[in-house]
Amino acid sequence: SLLGSQIFMLDFQASRWLMNQDVPQQAGNNHPTSIPTGVFETSDGAINIAVAGQAIWERFCKAMDADEWNENPDFNTADNRSKNRDALGDEINKRLRKKDSATWIDLFNEAGVPAGEINSIDQVFADRQVKHLGAATKVQSPALGEIELVSQSINLSRTPSTIAAAPPERGEHSDEVLQSIGYDAAEIADFHARNVV
Repeated sequence: SLLGSQIFMLDFQASRWLMNQDVPQQAGNNHPTSIPTGVFETSDGAINIAVAGQAIWERFCKAMDADEWNENPDFNTADNRSKNRDALGDEINKRLRKKDSATWIDLFNEAGVPAGEINSIDQVFADRQVKHLGAATKVQSPALGEIELVSQSINLSRTPSTIAAAPPERGEHSDEVLQSIGYDAAEIADFHARNVV
């Protein structure tokens, strides 16, 4: 699924949450050319809005109850919005802070303006669809006990993906690797004695 693929692409950010319950903070998400497209603040969090092209801009202004922006020479064209990105962002945030995320998302979606919620990592993994997809897999770690790791997002019926083991601790398999390339027990013991491994 697209959601499963997105979860998998969270990469180390997902691992930060699943292993340590560390919720990474936003680092920015503005589109370089479609303005305004990016992260905007509401009364209860943040949402992502994608305004690409003049037609969506006009629908966006109507949904924001800001028709005057269509006449404002700072915002009325894509070039002007680009030149005045920060000022426009400030105006948008001022208005968005008056309502909650869910209300704005509904208004934008009804108007045909792409918008959606932005979830923190803990919210992602608490989502019922994410749970249904099995996006996190529990494994037993010798050092950490039971931990969760990001599951594979591709699920094949005849060859299902599984996580065989937790990630190894540093040096956990050194002896086996050395044995597999021909070192005997005495040589491996010598490596340990000399802190080679």
